[in-house]
Amino acid sequence: MTESELQKKFAKIPSRLKGLEILSGNLWWSWHPEARMLFKNLDRQLWKESRHNPVKMLGEVSAEMLEKAAVNPDYLRHYDLVMSKFRRYNEERRCLFMSGGPNPNVKSVAYFSAEYGLHHSLPFYAGGLGFLAGDFLKECSDLNLPLVAVGFMYPKGYVRQHIRTDGWQDSMEAPLDRDAATISRVYGENGNQVVVQVPLMDPPLFLTAWQIKIGRITLYLLDTDIEQNDPWSRGISSHLYAGDREQRLRQEIVLGIGGSKLLETLGIVHFVTHLNEGHPAFALLERLLLRMEEGSSFEEAVKKVRQSSVFTTHTPVPAGHDVFSFELIEKYLAPYWKAFGITREQFFSLGLHPEEPEAGFNMTAFALRLCDHRNGVSRRHGEVARRMWHCLWPELPEDEVPIDYVTNGVHVPFWVEPKLGMLFNRYLGPNWMNEQDDPVLWELVEDIPDEELWRNHHWMKLKLIHFIREKTRRRWTREFSGNYCPIAFGALLDPTVLTLGFARRFATYKRADLLLQDIERLKKLVNDRWHPIQVIFAGKAHPADEPGKKILQKIYKLCCDPELAGRVAFVEDYDEQLGQYMVHGVDVWLNNPIPPLEASGTSGMKAALNGVPQLSVADGWWLEGYNGSNGWIFGEREISGNRDAADAAELYDLLEKEIIPCYYDAPKRGIPSRWVRIMKNTIKAAGAQFTARRMVKDYIKRYYAKALDGHLRARKAPEK
Repeated sequence: MTESELQKKFAKIPSRLKGLEILSGNLWWSWHPEARMLFKNLDRQLWKESRHNPVKMLGEVSAEMLEKAAVNPDYLRHYDLVMSKFRRYNEERRCLFMSGGPNPNVKSVAYFSAEYGLHHSLPFYAGGLGFLAGDFLKECSDLNLPLVAVGFMYPKGYVRQHIRTDGWQDSMEAPLDRDAATISRVYGENGNQVVVQVPLMDPPLFLTAWQIKIGRITLYLLDTDIEQNDPWSRGISSHLYAGDREQRLRQEIVLGIGGSKLLETLGIVHFVTHLNEGHPAFALLERLLLRMEEGSSFEEAVKKVRQSSVFTTHTPVPAGHDVFSFELIEKYLAPYWKAFGITREQFFSLGLHPEEPEAGFNMTAFALRLCDHRNGVSRRHGEVARRMWHCLWPELPEDEVPIDYVTNGVHVPFWVEPKLGMLFNRYLGPNWMNEQDDPVLWELVEDIPDEELWRNHHWMKLKLIHFIREKTRRRWTREFSGNYCPIAFGALLDPTVLTLGFARRFATYKRADLLLQDIERLKKLVNDRWHPIQVIFAGKAHPADEPGKKILQKIYKLCCDPELAGRVAFVEDYDEQLGQYMVHGVDVWLNNPIPPLEASGTSGMKAALNGVPQLSVADGWWLEGYNGSNGWIFGEREISGNRDAADAAELYDLLEKEIIPCYYDAPKRGIPSRWVRIMKNTIKAAGAQFTARRMVKDYIKRYYAKALDGHLRARKAPEK
């Protein structure tokens, strides 16, 4: 929307409440419950119908409701407090990390990622990589880190999921309603929306930009759907992770090279480049050109770029590492090796995988070669990454391969359920959020009475099950047919029953169906008269992942089986909102990928912060998080035969012998004291160690400070 369109849209907001317009335009509201209550208290039903989206709600709320709020002393007192807090937050100039001076266009770090999970009204994410990026930006804002971010504005989103009556996943477009989202156009000094030409592309390719304010951080989103481009080029930014290989390459060129050019056009100077996975790695090409334009030789430019560049790899799964044919690379990037003054073969060697030299140009290998600061996302993943990429440093022992790790963390204010946060306010102290990375603070969880913690958890569980039932009811009323099975979608879930949650992308290595290996044994567990269990599944398969869709279909069909008593459910169209309800409300978080393919697993951290114990294989973050008293671990031993059968048997044993008896052991006023003890240990273990605050501080100390120092040394070094 233009400024005039925005003013017209919010014209009905009384002058006394004009701050609501400003507040809705900054995602700060998404991790401050008191800010969300401002919108909720205007019209609770409309807040619910808008799916907690204040921009959409303000466009629909009646002028009468707003006028009433503008003269309500209780509402105005709350409004003034929130707006005061918001102003103080944005005016604070304390800076944790050198910003290069008072100029707001000078940033320490430019962060590039193909996806961002920020809020369900902004469908720019597919899974964990995006949510990690979103949490990272929110925490950088809280720490006042001078960082700018670049990504894509996908007008058609990722995918919406619709489960057919036969259990097959239909993938539908999720178009972004730009007029009902916390997003705005980027304008130049001439008052027109900024348009940038992507360098060295023939035929010419143009992009424009949108922005999202995330507290103190600005995220710029690239958009090629403009009239200057031909139809094929207009579609570059339409979908997350384009399926066509050539279009995917063009997408990554736009993200890395076009994104760098956008920052230059906007006058935003940065010292350190951080690549979140290999998708945006072509940003390094623009950095090389800039160093050469300043007088460096190609070899000197490579050294300088390496010193000030950070690369985070997120997965050992081959599909997560893009490889493009040499023919495609030559078609689009030949101008770069000519500008560098190097040969075609020298350029190709930058992205060559030594063990697969004919496979093509590997984006991960390219990024690893051109960044001196490299990391995996957990201690275990660091080990796996060193083994995977030992071939790039064959002269070194494997444990000396220069790939370290920073274990992921999650943004506490966004993921802790607000009522639990209020409980923390009482027993950890009102300043606990600012001290969240102090392990001593979390010991105060012991002061929370068992009854209060259990009552709070039961309330969150009721909230989850009500959300699922309401979601099922809406679909049933919308498309009732004789073949529709509301039981499969959770209509009969029982809040008194031990509830396991499994919610993640339906990739085959994540083994969503592991718990279904022995159906007869599962039926005994769900049908136990006194101590039953129930299981909630959620997640999407990639539109092109046929095996993943088959696993999903298998689970759905079992959910329809009356012999499972309505206690196994699949909740369709998994997104951030459903994810929040699940990490808050299930009793046990189930995670069982094939080791060592789970790089981290941040969804488990979110559940743990809310007191939900983990039941997880020995992989990813859980190898660091498990301490023997905060959940259960399985799959540790070496297995030579059928791993699925062995892991499933161990999983059933844990449920039957330890988890179920512990949960239902409630001799005192219905409070399962042994279970609450595990909940407290879960919160304490996750609290300081697996937060985004600890993660961002690790990046600053271990990479950004060194990369910035490398940049400054390179600027001072005399040219040869």
